[in-house]
Amino acid sequence: MNNLELARPASFGRTLDKRGETGSDHSTTPFVTQLIAMLRRRKWIVAGTIAGALILGLGITLLMTPQYDAESTLEIRRETGNVAEGQNTQSQFAAVDQEFYNTQYGLLKSRTLAERVATDLRLFDNPAFFEMMGARGTEAWFDGGRVVQGASTRSQRIRKAGALLLDNFDVSAQRMSRLVTLTFTSPDPDLSRRVVDAWAAGFIRLTLERRYEASSYARRFLESRLDQLRSRIDQSERLLVAYASREGIVNLPGATVSSPQGTVTTPERSLLADSLAQLNNELDRARADRIQAESRLGSAAGEVPEALTNQAISGLRQQRAQAAAEYARMMVQFEPDYPPARALQTQIEQLDRAIAQEERRVGNSLEQTYRAAVEREQRLASQVDALRSQMLDQRRRSIQYNILQRDADTNRQLYDALLQRYKEIGIAGGVGINNISIVDPAQLPTRPSSPKLLFNLLLALIAGSVLGIGGAAAMEQIDRGINDPSDIEGALGTPLLGTIPKITGDPLEPLADRKSTISEAAISLMTSLSFSTDHGVPRSFAVSSTRPMEGKSTIAYALARSLARSRRRVLLIDGDLRAPSVHHIVGIGNEGGLSNYLAGNSEIDALLRPTDHDGLVVMTAGPQPPSASELLSSDRLGALLAQLAERFDHVVIDAPPVMGLADALLIGNRVEGLVFVVQAHRTSRDMARSAIERLVSANVTLLGSILTRWDSRRAHYGQEYEYGYGYGYGEAAEPAGGA
Repeated sequence: MNNLELARPASFGRTLDKRGETGSDHSTTPFVTQLIAMLRRRKWIVAGTIAGALILGLGITLLMTPQYDAESTLEIRRETGNVAEGQNTQSQFAAVDQEFYNTQYGLLKSRTLAERVATDLRLFDNPAFFEMMGARGTEAWFDGGRVVQGASTRSQRIRKAGALLLDNFDVSAQRMSRLVTLTFTSPDPDLSRRVVDAWAAGFIRLTLERRYEASSYARRFLESRLDQLRSRIDQSERLLVAYASREGIVNLPGATVSSPQGTVTTPERSLLADSLAQLNNELDRARADRIQAESRLGSAAGEVPEALTNQAISGLRQQRAQAAAEYARMMVQFEPDYPPARALQTQIEQLDRAIAQEERRVGNSLEQTYRAAVEREQRLASQVDALRSQMLDQRRRSIQYNILQRDADTNRQLYDALLQRYKEIGIAGGVGINNISIVDPAQLPTRPSSPKLLFNLLLALIAGSVLGIGGAAAMEQIDRGINDPSDIEGALGTPLLGTIPKITGDPLEPLADRKSTISEAAISLMTSLSFSTDHGVPRSFAVSSTRPMEGKSTIAYALARSLARSRRRVLLIDGDLRAPSVHHIVGIGNEGGLSNYLAGNSEIDALLRPTDHDGLVVMTAGPQPPSASELLSSDRLGALLAQLAERFDHVVIDAPPVMGLADALLIGNRVEGLVFVVQAHRTSRDMARSAIERLVSANVTLLGSILTRWDSRRAHYGQEYEYGYGYGYGEAAEPAGGA
């Protein structure tokens, strides 16, 4: 009988397709309801995150250094006329010139002004200032409160101090007015006050400097600057001369060259550089002479030009040639033993020895010439290397010299420029009016402006709530387990037959008590199964799961026992031929069983084992076969079930897990339906869906699913899942209650 439509509703396939990753269709559930439900399930995560954020916020607040704000108010008017010319000092513009004021705000936050304040207050020489403001990388500038290498690091320290001031300085304009508030924040209230006052004064001074051509204040400022520059020029030139004298740096003055473009003065040149250039030229010539001597030394002594042009060698060679010719003529008429011939031969040998001796003299001369060239080259190379080292050392020492030279040139150029500008101003320059005035000077702050405890705790509360809710949402997405009975139909698309609560200890002991929770749950499962077909509880059904250790063997035994209690004849078959466990549950041996019959033994009665419970008979799995799938795929399994259906009211088969093997599919096709067992809080919904899809594709009738080991206190809290079957020949049998 095919009960596929009864066991699997029409929405089953659509549910598997549409649930997606979440496994539940909440499209009709209001968002607020979902959020509240999620917060209830993850309340400890949210509460812990909020508590941690509050504790962190409190700790950070208590550890923060108190900051003090000092404020000063300026009035900025548009640039006014000249008093000497009788012009009105009030602004002639009725409306606010936004461009002008934005420019003033930008000037107030300029880097130049900040560095000037740092210079005026000598903050760049104060290591306590850098430490208090939390500056990094400034340890190398100071040693025990003393400035190290002050001249070389002065500009760096000024820039760093100016940047620190800018980071803690703020300008705010008061709407519909010409008032501007300057604010500086630091851990030292006195420093905050001094910086704000110096900032306001520096801004006024900077504005006047930009208009010094038309004001006496600027003219006096120029005079003071000229005096300072004179002192700086004198000091820089003295430092330059002292350094050059101390380091022994002597440079020749540059030459003045006239050209069509004008007079050009060449830069100074070093005596050491000139000497190095001359010696290097001499070294090149010596190297060329050595190469030439080496090439002549490699030739034969008699073939070099010296030997060929030597008169003594030429005369000896001529005499030998004459003697050799005479000896050849004599050999035509006489024998070699002829006395005149022997005398002539002796003369030729003496000439050869004389020629060889002269050629050796020429060779020795060439060798001496080569050695002299090599020695000269080596000495020149040694002198060049020494001069090169001296040159490199002088260049290293000239770095500070060049710095001092540039400083002196810069001071001289600045002095010349300011002096020229001062002369251009004239005696009768107009007196300009300062358009910037300090309305309220800075007061010494008495209370810190930060940290603000309540504000920080509020921020921590908001941040903790956001992180907690985000973490809870992330846990909801990560959690892939079946945590609630409601997830069975939503995530797997199968009817929920019942729920088995988690029991501490051996789950078989409470089955003896009809009032225990597991006994009540088994009766509820049997009741649900009675509605799965049109004739009540299926005559034959199997119990399987996704993987081992989900409680399928215990469920099969509990269902068989509950059916036997209702005065029915029930047979429990251990269909797990690879890892049988029913014989452990009922406490009998496993000498003969299902594998014996499938292998050819026709004695069914010998394989049926009675139990202590009336109406319940057990057929164990029997010895492990070489190939369980081949036995289960034979026709003998169908014949066996047909015979057993005539003798028993119900046949319950403890089938192997679905994933990894085809045994459960083969058994499921031989019975009316299959009950799918899912362990709560552990079985992955993805694995369970895959197992159900595999059963459906094999045309196995699914009666429904059972959620086992469900702990209501852990509902919706996922764990790590151990995927994989881990199930094969020779493994230990599944313990009672753990299958």
